[in-house]
Amino acid sequence: MSKVLVSDPIDQAGVDILSKVAQVDQRPDLSPQELVSVIGDYDGLMIRSGTKVTAEVIAAASKLKIIGRAGVGVDNVDVPAATKRGVLVVNSPEGNTIAAAEHALAMMLSLSRHVPQAHAGMRNGKWDRKKYVGNELYKKTLGVVGLGKIGSHVARVARAMGMEVIAYDPFIAADRAQQMQVRLTELDELFRSADYVTLHIPRTKDTENLVNAELLRTMKPTARIVNCARGGVVDESAIAEAIDNGVIAGAGLDVYASEPLAEDSPLRAVERDLVLTPHLGASTEEAQENVAIDVAEQIRDVLLGLPARSAVNIPGLSAEIMERLKPHLQLAETVGRLVSQLSGGQVQELELRLQGDFASHPSQPLVIASLKGLLGAVLGDSINFVNASLEAKARGIRVLEVKDEASRDYAGGSLQLISRGDQGSRSVTGAVFADGDLRITSIDEFPVNVTPSSHMLFTRHRDMPGIIGQLGSMLGEHNVNIAAMQVGRNIVRGDAVMVLSIDDPIPAALLKTIMAIDGIEEAHPVSL
Repeated sequence: MSKVLVSDPIDQAGVDILSKVAQVDQRPDLSPQELVSVIGDYDGLMIRSGTKVTAEVIAAASKLKIIGRAGVGVDNVDVPAATKRGVLVVNSPEGNTIAAAEHALAMMLSLSRHVPQAHAGMRNGKWDRKKYVGNELYKKTLGVVGLGKIGSHVARVARAMGMEVIAYDPFIAADRAQQMQVRLTELDELFRSADYVTLHIPRTKDTENLVNAELLRTMKPTARIVNCARGGVVDESAIAEAIDNGVIAGAGLDVYASEPLAEDSPLRAVERDLVLTPHLGASTEEAQENVAIDVAEQIRDVLLGLPARSAVNIPGLSAEIMERLKPHLQLAETVGRLVSQLSGGQVQELELRLQGDFASHPSQPLVIASLKGLLGAVLGDSINFVNASLEAKARGIRVLEVKDEASRDYAGGSLQLISRGDQGSRSVTGAVFADGDLRITSIDEFPVNVTPSSHMLFTRHRDMPGIIGQLGSMLGEHNVNIAAMQVGRNIVRGDAVMVLSIDDPIPAALLKTIMAIDGIEEAHPVSL
């Protein structure tokens, strides 16, 4: 009989499901060393956020088939180590959707009617009716940043409450937003226009401190902001200062850059119009039961030889196929990230052209890898090989495949991705050379031969004397070192593209200066 270790407190409903197919040992008091010493006896491991499943734990787990995280995030699991050992990692991406959405709405209502402050006054013997005159949500404008499952539910409820809803999400198609009766807008316009802003985005290098002092100053002085998504996307010092100085009317925060919130945090010193809760977004009895049932069912299914529905690593692909396609998957993800960052707007359609030997490989892994790169450029590590297709479908992105086995431009074939959206279309082609090297071979049909690097700058410019020299001098003045450069053109004195591999990312202020160079039509920094 299979054995499952439950190393964190889990709702009994989940334990009951597992008990029907396995021996279940509940040991929530294990130290890291004890976990390493006992994990070799178990076929399954069920955790929440307390247990750290490190590479050392996975190395000792000789029988382990599956790790189930009863919740959304898997930050406490070494997923690459699990994947390398062939251990499936699953979570419950929808189990706490309603709980998190309702908490964001509760924050909005508490802010608009001063509920915490009025309650505290009553407990202190006061009766301050005039002091706590509030505002209605009815007919106010709500800005939703991120229209995933949670953000979409908040939008639906807000619409039912009579609010106008605007949203920013680069990967939601216009027709999908129209179905939801939500108006898509740019991020800066959303912050300028909204009476309430609610955040539903992951924390990535691009979203860290996204809400900073500069952005807060663009908001209405009567506006309020809510963050029940991830800590670190809001500059906590800036928001405390903005409330104290009347830049905005208030904020509700459930998550923080570092948890638990430090005693000396500037947020604790704000005396008015700030509601703080200790990461309660998923803390409902229903949500805890839902995630326990969801993950327990997946562990049960895997132990019975059935597929899991919410794996976060790579199920369904043998190690032999993954090894054989490794450079091709790397190229597909890289080209996807490039297309995403060059597109600049909402991508509504992605076309994959599999040419030459690429057309002979299984296409689904290449499609998923391309989508992982496309979406991961914005959504970060929340996108993986399993959920990339689902996330693309949820955002209304159409995927087209074209196979051309006769194309022999390169010995290993080539992959071209074409994105189409509100900013027009962009295309990037890449190839895997005989030695396994990845190359970018064309951008918007301009020929290049570029090895992808961590930091790059892509420009489109008029083919005229002096531009390359001006750009090189400007980067040198800002201490940005150029590692390699490629220029591609189709006709003399027409348009051209330039690709620079650089040692450091391009600062925003420098990018504006580059765009001011006569002849530069576009400039896109890219990080891989």
